Amino acid sequence: MEISIHGDREFDDIPSLKSKALRINLNQNIYGTFAEIGAGQETARQFFRAGGASGTIAKAMSAYDKDFSDAIYGIEDDRRYVTESRLRKMLSHEMSLMEERITRDKNPDKIFFAYANTVATIDFAKQFKGHGWVGIKYQVEAEGDYNEIILHIRFKETDARLQQETLGVLGTNLIYGAFYKYNEPKKLLRYLYDHLDKDQLEIDTINFSGPVFKNVDNRLMSLQLVKNGMTDAVVFGPDGNNVLPARIFYKKNILALRGSFRPVTKVNMAMYKKSYEMFIKENKVDADKTVVVFEITLSNLRAEGKIDEQDFIDRADLLCALGQSVMISNFQEYYKVVEYFSNYTKARMGLAMGVSNLIDIFDEKYYRHISGGILEAFGKLFFKDLKVYLYPMFDPKTGELINSENLKVYPRMKELYKFFKYNGKVNDIKDYDENIMNIFSREVLKMIDNGETGWEGMLPDGTADLIKDYRLFGYTRRPLKPLTLRRRANNNTKKK
Repeated sequence: MEISIHGDREFDDIPSLKSKALRINLNQNIYGTFAEIGAGQETARQFFRAGGASGTIAKAMSAYDKDFSDAIYGIEDDRRYVTESRLRKMLSHEMSLMEERITRDKNPDKIFFAYANTVATIDFAKQFKGHGWVGIKYQVEAEGDYNEIILHIRFKETDARLQQETLGVLGTNLIYGAFYKYNEPKKLLRYLYDHLDKDQLEIDTINFSGPVFKNVDNRLMSLQLVKNGMTDAVVFGPDGNNVLPARIFYKKNILALRGSFRPVTKVNMAMYKKSYEMFIKENKVDADKTVVVFEITLSNLRAEGKIDEQDFIDRADLLCALGQSVMISNFQEYYKVVEYFSNYTKARMGLAMGVSNLIDIFDEKYYRHISGGILEAFGKLFFKDLKVYLYPMFDPKTGELINSENLKVYPRMKELYKFFKYNGKVNDIKDYDENIMNIFSREVLKMIDNGETGWEGMLPDGTADLIKDYRLFGYTRRPLKPLTLRRRANNNTKKK
């Protein structure tokens, strides 16, 4: 029998939408409000149709008119309606009304919830497929503190009616999971796709907060989105919080550095600084409209065939401590990274890399799965306004300095390489430090594993102390400090 995205359940074991909604409706203590803007009232409809909704639904509303919406929830600073800020205002407003209108003396055992979504479905020209914010604010015990699950979605279907129905399914799965799977957030995340296909919907951001999620690290939940194939990439900022990719990349110049960063070394930071200096000197590149992101591919997170989550957090902690934004993706080929960025911007893009990475780009074996082979991939890669910034290396056998002028690609690729090289697509980083060019992350990690000394000087200032103080990458030679470096996204121990 075919197995679904859920991994631990077969299709026959997935509860129907009606049974999910009915279980909520028949729970005499669950009581709340539905507020939906932009795609009908498809989630509330599931609960009305299941039966017994009068004991669950306090109110279902849809403030479609912008003036009515502003009058109820207030005006956003950017005058937009499909935003996280709007969703949070909707949840807070509806929950306040619940507490104001449903008295505790008559309803001592009620646990309140407010479900909301604000979405834009596909436009008439079918150029913009649509997206939205979906969330729930809720209690798990009467008069308890509130918890929140907030996520951002992108529609993939090309019909507005189908998108509305998809939203109704997602909303039902979210409400059901919030109440009955909150103690298993990874399963809750997978079960959002019950009765849905990944070709219908993408979830590219999710955040859990509140007392029942106090031990949830939202970065790990973001990792699950990529791991489960729910999205191609996720991003989190220097503060460790998940960031909507569109928010950070929209209409920006983007400079990306790919690596394992296990751990981040002086070479990585030198490559970043020098490529950035060159990038912002390019025509049409404004430093104020430029974003730098350190990208780690899913394959780089795998250890012995599986993803080591602790190792992922260790890498993320160090990069965030250095003030960097981090992107986790499932893109093995560079052209897919560029295609992804192109969804958000038409501005100039840059890729900073070492010589070995550039040689791999010109290896045909990575493109055999594409009908057009390497030519199709390169058309996608270099057709965009893209430049590569190449950090040189010393040949380990001869000691010769290798850069774009003398690197050796596979013989069949020589002319193709020359074409891109002499059309200004590949640029050497000339202001390099020869004293650090023999530093490699894998050697540093090996030294840490073996309990050796001397690796500290290979890392950016302060990084070695963080590794020692917080036992990153298996370092165990010092007692663990009582305060942990781990950041809990959204400060989720606080009451919303």
